[in-house]
Amino acid sequence: MTPRPPALVVFDCDGTLVDSQHAIVACMAAAFESEGAAAPAAGPVRRVIGLPLAECVARLGPDLDADRHERIVAAYKEHFFILRQRPDHHEPLFPGALEALDAIERSGARLGIATGKARRGLLAVLERHGLGSRFVTMQTGDIGPGKPHPAMLERAMEEAGCTAAETVMIGDTVFDIQMARSAGAWAVGVAWGYHEPHELAAAGAHRLVEEFAALPGTLAGQGG
Repeated sequence: MTPRPPALVVFDCDGTLVDSQHAIVACMAAAFESEGAAAPAAGPVRRVIGLPLAECVARLGPDLDADRHERIVAAYKEHFFILRQRPDHHEPLFPGALEALDAIERSGARLGIATGKARRGLLAVLERHGLGSRFVTMQTGDIGPGKPHPAMLERAMEEAGCTAAETVMIGDTVFDIQMARSAGAWAVGVAWGYHEPHELAAAGAHRLVEEFAALPGTLAGQGG
């Protein structure tokens, strides 16, 4: 069972709180094409979401040299920055996300984020959805080792003053689950993201939830 109640609930961003896959796929395609390389297909891009950006690019373009990888990383950041300025840009929260955050806070738990996004990108997403003040710790991919290394979650626990036994990580990829397990925290996988539920279970998820509405009850030990 998960801690009752958990003291700290840490969320992944892309694929867990926010459905950003279309923007990520489009910007990755534009970045690769800017280097004269073939745009990676959507499926492989979804598979690497959550990893540090440089590692994503290296996995998607294994035949390209390091210099081209660096230029693609820079181009991706530039394309995403431009995309966010468009009035029609849309990275929606998954259904039920706000209600679940409200319920978890009412339970007395504190909220955190651990994401492969850079801090600038994370802050832009949170501001768009009015969530900037909800999270007591925000760990991003541009500080130290990224997922699945446990450092990001360990920093979150230290900042929040919580132990691993009091902490739950919520994520949609095996990288989230592996990070949580390595840090000694509880791992809850969500079925609406970019990796399949059976993959999350195989990676060691303690619980799986099918929809956001089920998450508060699962964290309280009432299901999942």
